[in-house]
Amino acid sequence: MDLISSLFYDLPLLYILYLIWKIIDRKRHQNCYILDYECHKPTDDRMLSTKFSGEIIMRNKNLGLNEYKFLLKAAVSSGIGEQTYAPRMVFHGREACPTYEDGILEMEEFFHDSIDKLFKRNKISPCEIDVLVVNISMLATMPSMAARIINYYKLREDIKVYNLTGMGCSASLISLNIIENIFKNEKNKVALVVTSESLSPNWYSGSDRSMILSNCLFRSGGCAILLTNKLSLKNKAMFKLKQLVRVHHGAKDEAYDSCAQREDNQGNTGFHLDKKLPKAASRALVDNLKQIAPLILPIRELLRYSITIFMKKMNWSTTKGGPKPMINFKTGVDHICLHTGGKAVIDGVGANLNLSEHDLEPARMTLHRFGNTSASSLWYVLGYMEAKKRLKKGDTMLMISFGAGFKCNSCLWEVLRDLDNGNVWKDCIDNYPPKSIVNPFMAQFGWLHDHEDPDTFTIPDDYFIS
Repeated sequence: MDLISSLFYDLPLLYILYLIWKIIDRKRHQNCYILDYECHKPTDDRMLSTKFSGEIIMRNKNLGLNEYKFLLKAAVSSGIGEQTYAPRMVFHGREACPTYEDGILEMEEFFHDSIDKLFKRNKISPCEIDVLVVNISMLATMPSMAARIINYYKLREDIKVYNLTGMGCSASLISLNIIENIFKNEKNKVALVVTSESLSPNWYSGSDRSMILSNCLFRSGGCAILLTNKLSLKNKAMFKLKQLVRVHHGAKDEAYDSCAQREDNQGNTGFHLDKKLPKAASRALVDNLKQIAPLILPIRELLRYSITIFMKKMNWSTTKGGPKPMINFKTGVDHICLHTGGKAVIDGVGANLNLSEHDLEPARMTLHRFGNTSASSLWYVLGYMEAKKRLKKGDTMLMISFGAGFKCNSCLWEVLRDLDNGNVWKDCIDNYPPKSIVNPFMAQFGWLHDHEDPDTFTIPDDYFIS
């Protein structure tokens, strides 16, 4: 009787303990880990030299002397070097009339290279993939690109699949957000994220200056990322996701119109980059950082910043009219992984966050070596940090990306082990950073400034590559 009575009184306590254990166990299985990633390095026959870049520009019959000078100025200040990659149809002289298959072949070349390497290196079978997220903003096919991957690798019939388009350069973190939410509700899953951009059908052949800039900036690339929430794979993981914040300013017309795919007056489709883009990016960044800062920074830094702002508003500051108070993100973040949106974007974020050249070096070198590879650019920056052996166990890394809409997304990762894999940088990391990242465009095309009259200007007969 005493035993029954004891059990009767202990049952509520045991049930409470069971619920606590269940909550803890569920929490343990909700973590999002990166097992590995593989950035795509196109073959050398797709590498854009300065001279060939000039030939591509001069093949465009819609351009004249003034546009050549504009592009020369843009290229010289772009921060992009001579080893970036373009789609194959450019080398075949078909950038003005790409085919549907050009876009698909560009993506399949990336898929088969990066995904194959990722599976082989991690000894993962395609049938082990539970979730697939593919983001390619400016290529919509039927069947989808995700379906093509499923067909090629014969993935399981019950796989959860998401195919994202139109999300721009910030799509990688949107894909991660999808994976994160799935992992919160389902245990023991393995996910594959495939992120890239298809340039083949989106090469601009008109003369609108706001649209032709994209030809100078965007380059071919892509990345495949393997993620899991399996506790059995935790010891193999590289990173653990700590926080993820997304901000969307699409309701603001100025931000919405700052970068968009559209047609020019002649019916040529291209990607418009507005003069208001830096302002839109800055505002989106500020709003994003307002949300993520309290989640990742120590209380002492938040208090210091709040007190400094309060004193300045009350005119109690000892330095009248001094510099604007800035929060120090390096108090809670060891590394900054920044989207290579362009030299102006890197400079702007560096100024807003008061970052050093050491902090900005990975983004600058990635822009120089690979250009802006859209949503996959973050992973090339991450690869640079890893190849330089910067990432040590226990470090934290903040990823920041921008995208059309206008969006700013960020996330914080914890490094789970010392990392030193060269990845896509292994054959050239010893050459970076170079003594100078000045590209040779001015030396090659400075002669354009010798001409003043667009009506009498002609391209030299001996310029084109035979």
